[in-house]
Amino acid sequence: MSHRFPTLAATALLTLAWMLPGASLAMDEWEIDPEHFAVGFLVDHAGYARVLGMFLEAEGAFMFDPDTGDLGEGYFVVQTDSVFSNHEERDDHLRSDDFLDVENHPEMRFTATDYEPTGEDSGQLTGDLELLGETRPITLDVTINKVGRYPFPLGGIFSRPYVLGASMRGEFQRSDFGMDYGLIRDIVGDTVELIIEFEAQRQ
Repeated sequence: MSHRFPTLAATALLTLAWMLPGASLAMDEWEIDPEHFAVGFLVDHAGYARVLGMFLEAEGAFMFDPDTGDLGEGYFVVQTDSVFSNHEERDDHLRSDDFLDVENHPEMRFTATDYEPTGEDSGQLTGDLELLGETRPITLDVTINKVGRYPFPLGGIFSRPYVLGASMRGEFQRSDFGMDYGLIRDIVGDTVELIIEFEAQRQ
């Protein structure tokens, strides 16, 4: 069964009022914990090895019913100037207009458009990726690792939130967004592999 989403406003927070028609009334809002949110990437470097990097600042939220597996609207956004690959000179280059052009495009955003379950705890999430002023569809493979009460307090001695943990994987071609530095001589690969790990708290 496919679950459709309307497009989110650029800075909107998810609310129960946006629930899809016919969706489970038990659907809850989940906010991704920025302290447990990793958005990483792998890109080939001249065929020798793949560079592993990540974005240090990201946030997101979504609607989900863990009992039925119904997923509603969802998004995540990363601050492009937070890119980190453990090499200062390379990170400065990644922030330049050869790559992320962070001065003119400070955010990269994913907005969910469709979810197709593939198993009890897995599915494929399709959405629109906005990068460098361009928007392209991508698909992420989703694994829901665990849903339940957190084993220790967060935000207070008596606060043990209900938490969902998930892993997502996907890829896109950076040239589709006009990012073509290093492609002619195969210095930098075109395929960007995404590695996303997060924990989200039920609101």
